[in-house]
Amino acid sequence: MSSLAIENIGLLLTNDPELGDGPLGMVENASIAFEDGLVAEIGPAGSAQADHHVDAGGRCVMPGFVDSHTHLVFAGDRAREFAARMAGEPYSAGGIRVTTDSTRAATREELTGLTEGRRREAIRAGITHTEIKSGYGLDVPSELCCLEVAAEFTDDVTFLGAHVVPSEFEGRADDYVDLVCGEMLAACAPHSRWIDVFCEVGAFDRDQSRRVLEAGREAGLGLRVHGNQLGPGPGVQLAVEMGAASVDHCTYLEDADLEALASGSTVATFLPATDFSTRQPYPDARRAIDAGVEVAVATNTNPGSSNTTAMGFCLALAVRDMGMTIDEAVRAATVGGATALGRSDIGRLTPGARADAVLLNAASHADFVYRPGVPLVDATFIAGQLCS
Repeated sequence: MSSLAIENIGLLLTNDPELGDGPLGMVENASIAFEDGLVAEIGPAGSAQADHHVDAGGRCVMPGFVDSHTHLVFAGDRAREFAARMAGEPYSAGGIRVTTDSTRAATREELTGLTEGRRREAIRAGITHTEIKSGYGLDVPSELCCLEVAAEFTDDVTFLGAHVVPSEFEGRADDYVDLVCGEMLAACAPHSRWIDVFCEVGAFDRDQSRRVLEAGREAGLGLRVHGNQLGPGPGVQLAVEMGAASVDHCTYLEDADLEALASGSTVATFLPATDFSTRQPYPDARRAIDAGVEVAVATNTNPGSSNTTAMGFCLALAVRDMGMTIDEAVRAATVGGATALGRSDIGRLTPGARADAVLLNAASHADFVYRPGVPLVDATFIAGQLCS
């Protein structure tokens, strides 16, 4: 594999305080070299040796975004539901079933094509690594198909059979949990790294969620939780108690939730585009960070409550409406996302890390918030290869 260097970088974010200034490890007038898919060297502008060179023209280079919560594999459209919410109707978890019908009806080839389009869109937005969940099949063959499609695009595949109770199990949630923990898990675990559960009113209660997580752990999967989205609930504390890597949404956090998160290793992953789309209140990220909680920001790309791959938009919301600084938001969408996925090889530009980088059409990462909605990503590099 040939080597590549990005030269004449005005501002390089490494996410390593030992390499530069502040928590983002900022280096001015820098160069960075990639070799064999990894970061090989960081130095002053003009110092890198490589087979190919890219001139940054004094602009900003930063680690690619790590999107630790997505639902990219789905079919169908729920624009009418979104329009109804904008007109004042409340959000509920039950809308997931609409997408389930469309996803079950789609062929594997159709799902692959739809997912590929969304992944390309995310790459253009600077997302170099993504987690992808199932959760819109909700029967054994459909969940398995969704996971196999997801595995074509990422090695962070999450089995979310416990997304919501499907229509054919209406009123029989415990029977559906039996299916998820039995036949469905047996079929899906070999194709997954993680298991997730939607611990929420309208989805699964504490005891049902615990059963799902325990079964997943026994099958060798890492644990993730959707929790505390629609109101205070047991999701956060259950996630911490069971050692889940991440608990996602965290829109409603009580003092006991913050204490639990601060005392454990579970990352609180915020999904601000979801709160925008559902008209929920925004989480108080400032309060969580000040309490010592490790945080991440992700897009939650899905058809019902966050149909966006624009991580820059999520950063702008996190800063304006959640109390985060620009640097905190950028770190949460890079290192934070990597930590939520239990990974140290991505989300940073340090020697030996995977060479996932973004060249901006801007002098600073602050432009994601300063110029919201503007397409700032000029080029995306994944494992040292130019992708856009």
